[in-house]
Amino acid sequence: MPSEPHELIGARWSPRALDPAGVVSRESLLRMLEAARWAPSYGNTQPWRYLVGPRGSDTFDRVLALLNMGNQAWAHRAGALLVACADTANAKGAVPYAEYGVGLATENLVLQAVAEGLVAHQMAGFDAPGVAREFGLPETVRPLAAIAVGVLGPPSLLPEDRRARETAPRKRLPLTETAFTGQWGTAFSPDGG
Repeated sequence: MPSEPHELIGARWSPRALDPAGVVSRESLLRMLEAARWAPSYGNTQPWRYLVGPRGSDTFDRVLALLNMGNQAWAHRAGALLVACADTANAKGAVPYAEYGVGLATENLVLQAVAEGLVAHQMAGFDAPGVAREFGLPETVRPLAAIAVGVLGPPSLLPEDRRARETAPRKRLPLTETAFTGQWGTAFSPDGG
């Protein structure tokens, strides 16, 4: 049997049932952003940028309004809403792999949320052009994902049709389908493959 990942990685998931009374402190948000800041990036270009909206702020309300209806239905209970953006150019020109760098930084941010006792749910269901307009993003900055951060609440907070998905066991493809050696499709396996 393959080794298990670090407990922090194993504990990360993307719930929607967030406690409406749960607090995401400014200190936790700063530690999450600091974790993102230390991510690797192509040529140390550090292309990640974040819009940060703690619950109760104008930024939170504006980000929430730009989520699709399905995400608004649960994300309004988040302690903070963020938007991860890629700065795709700098003084030297186009930044290669900017989106990849934002992905690395955002995973750091999410894992730090888990370390803080919080949960985070990344979303593609938002109006990216609307974010760019609403927040005055430069032309080179692309919104990539919205992120709800909060305190885990009971599944009963969700409509009945969403509860089953919330409580279903997490599934991942086996390594035999994702890690290859020698030739594409030849599994890199614990038994020497």
